[in-house]
Amino acid sequence: MRLKLPTPTDMSDDQRAIYEESIASKRGSPPPPMMAWLASPEMARHATRLGAFLRYDTSLTAAESELAILVTARHWTAQFEWYAHKKMALDGGLDPNIIDAIRDRRTPAFLDPKARVIYDVARSLHEAKGLSKPLYDEATQLLGERGLVEVIGLCGYYTMVSMTLNAYDFPLPDGEVPELT
Repeated sequence: MRLKLPTPTDMSDDQRAIYEESIASKRGSPPPPMMAWLASPEMARHATRLGAFLRYDTSLTAAESELAILVTARHWTAQFEWYAHKKMALDGGLDPNIIDAIRDRRTPAFLDPKARVIYDVARSLHEAKGLSKPLYDEATQLLGERGLVEVIGLCGYYTMVSMTLNAYDFPLPDGEVPELT
């Protein structure tokens, strides 16, 4: 870990307010990257609130959200993000074979066309830096404008999360082994 994370007793009033808000939220605890973002309290406040919305209050199911997050974690080879969200994806009902394929940089086999388009959108955003007209049209048909905006938001937000975790070299919990190569 490259950054000394503040403890609640070391925090300024602004930092402590954001920290306490995260504990009182649906998360119940501060997300690890927020602890780094506390160096800029206003950024931490806004980023954490956006993250809470994207995690819990979009029109997407948990499995659909986690699919976009795992594609993002894999793109950035964000070990901590992968570790945290693989469990959430499994708990949310995402097929383990899809998770393994993403981990191994293989295109998963999808039975659900909505899941496939979420994967295609997330992958295209990261690799092609945008969406082709046919993919955009298919995504708006299957996800609606709101769903597409939320998938794009998930990819963008979790890119920031992955960059933060990677830049500050957040460690995996003791005993955990990195899965991404």
